[in-house]
Amino acid sequence: MGGLWSELGKKLAERWLSVLVLPGVLYLAVAAAAHTLGQRHALDAARLVREVDAVAARPAVTGIGGQIVFVGAIVLAAAVAGTVAEAAGSLVERLVIAAGWRTWPAPFSALAGWWTERRRRSWDDAHSAYHEGWTGAMAPEAEDRPDPAVWRAAARRRSRIALERPERPTWSGDRIQAAAVRLDRDHKLDLAVVWPHLEVVLPEAMGNRIADARAALARATVLAGWALLYAPLVLWWWPAAPLALVLAGVARHRTRSCVDSYARLLEVAARLHVCALAAQLGFSHTEPLSEGLGARLTHHLRTGLLPPPEAPMRDGEGSTRAIPAARSDG
Repeated sequence: MGGLWSELGKKLAERWLSVLVLPGVLYLAVAAAAHTLGQRHALDAARLVREVDAVAARPAVTGIGGQIVFVGAIVLAAAVAGTVAEAAGSLVERLVIAAGWRTWPAPFSALAGWWTERRRRSWDDAHSAYHEGWTGAMAPEAEDRPDPAVWRAAARRRSRIALERPERPTWSGDRIQAAAVRLDRDHKLDLAVVWPHLEVVLPEAMGNRIADARAALARATVLAGWALLYAPLVLWWWPAAPLALVLAGVARHRTRSCVDSYARLLEVAARLHVCALAAQLGFSHTEPLSEGLGARLTHHLRTGLLPPPEAPMRDGEGSTRAIPAARSDG
């Protein structure tokens, strides 16, 4: 037991040092340079060296006690900066995923709705161009077939907007939503309802890969949090601007890459292991994953009831329809 606690303490110390302290020390160094040099002497390295030497020569710093206090203050301030960056990264993640954008306070919800509608119109235009070009290219009786490069370019333009028709104001949010949309369309499976139960029965290797992808996404958004912290330093020191821009660009690229990996793993896990969940819940099925099984499983986990194999449900007007699998926007 003592070895377990020792190993756990070592891992926590490593994470605290690498995630909070070291980036925080770099931030404090840049902030100190901004305070010392200002805008007029932004690139005066000699001035910075003289100021550092002057601080190092002070009696309060040369003594052992002063050095301990000085180093402790730096470590504490770096940890505080790292904590603030993590908090800012969490906010960035919520904004990027935009799961509950309809509940955002005004006017942000209205702006998000306007931007979502604009993305949806752009996606529809690209999809129409792709569909028309592909239909014309595949038609056997067509004499003047369109250039394949045209509709392929439309497909790429559509994918840059979103893989499925946009439902959220951000690409990353729609990328995760696309996994739920596809499972709903192909198998009538509501991923938001099924996932908490599915996650328990996943193989360890798959669960670890999903957890690693989720952690990588969190790290990418923390990098965006650091970019937000560097931005105010531009008021005192203009070289902080390119640094903040570089961090923001890298964070954007990493966030999109991590979101794409995470969404792929969610969809793969659902398609491969939903039948294992169904078997544990007592569902009988002959196909790997069908619309009937997905709808029944969704209905069972949403209500806690097991309907007959092909039981219809009544809508509000009294007519019958297949068991629905409502797609969650969250």
